[in-house]
Amino acid sequence: MSTETAPAPPESLIARLRADPARAPEHLALAAAERHGPAAAEWAAEHAGEAPAKLAKRAKKSHARYARFGGAATGVGGWMTVLPDLAAVGWIQSRLVFYVAAAYGFDPRDPMRPAELLVLWELYENPLEAREALDGAGRSVAASAARKVTSRSDEEDALLGRLARAAAARGGRHMAGRMIPGAAIFFNAIGNERGTRELADRAVRFYGG
Repeated sequence: MSTETAPAPPESLIARLRADPARAPEHLALAAAERHGPAAAEWAAEHAGEAPAKLAKRAKKSHARYARFGGAATGVGGWMTVLPDLAAVGWIQSRLVFYVAAAYGFDPRDPMRPAELLVLWELYENPLEAREALDGAGRSVAASAARKVTSRSDEEDALLGRLARAAAARGGRHMAGRMIPGAAIFFNAIGNERGTRELADRAVRFYGG
């Protein structure tokens, strides 16, 4: 993975996030499963025989780098690039989780992987609850928060809030800094990398025991 460019979310996903901001993390998780599951399975097969912890560490390192440089690139425009940055780091982090799962021998194409992603993002208490939300049988993240969307502006706020909580996680604490052109380069790069490393550690504990 060292020679790859940072994976970018497909435009179709960005459109879904804007159209249904209340379920932004769920849409991202499902799209990630479709795209990253097969890729992670292929990657794990290529490295069969290597120690799981070593593979997981490699995934953590490469995805933290993707998050750092991706955040710096999208930080140039401040507020106008907050949404693309959050979607981009969420996409990178989702890929990371599927690769860590594959490193420890879990099938990254299993339908529980996107549910586990939502749990590792600390948006749901357990994978079963998250899977119900993905299937449309449970409450979405926004519904759980009982947030009422009353205008287009509120919809944008809801989208940013859901993605900030999920994709950026603890690395998204400095949201105000992300709004300032130029300064956002620093905040995005550091915040995205830190959040990605923390997520990697949670995924290692979850799948590696």
